[in-house]
Amino acid sequence: MSCPYLEYRRSDGEELEFDHERAYCGVKESFVSPVRADVCNGRDRFHHSTHCELYREATGADDGRAD
Repeated sequence: MSCPYLEYRRSDGEELEFDHERAYCGVKESFVSPVRADVCNGRDRFHHSTHCELYREATGADDGRAD
């Protein structure tokens, strides 16, 4: 399951248009790297609720673990 805060956008909503969709984090309120999006999408045994400090902070699930 993908992170509910992740979405893909073709523009920055203001002035930039992209030739392909880019990962946008609603918690961070910015675009994120493809590697970060891999965590958001649960790729390679990652899971956002376990491996993403932004998600844990946003949902109150942060238990102080380091990534």
